Amino acid sequence: MLKKSIRLSGHNTSIALEKEFWESLETIAEMQKMTLINFIAYQDCHRKDTNLASHLRVYVLNYYRNINPHEIKQ
Repeated sequence: MLKKSIRLSGHNTSIALEKEFWESLETIAEMQKMTLINFIAYQDCHRKDTNLASHLRVYVLNYYRNINPHEIKQ
């Protein structure tokens, strides 16, 4: 588990995720031409009633479920 501290909406927060989720988020952000921080900030603004770490895990899961397997970077 890796914990990273970031600033969102003017507030410091920390997010604890497994290494593989951080790597996946970095890849997804890069593919969307965003920095990791901007991507997380965007997701933070668009999440429902879940905590941010859970939202990001589900986002990664759904992202990889919905793309062509040949598009996945390994």
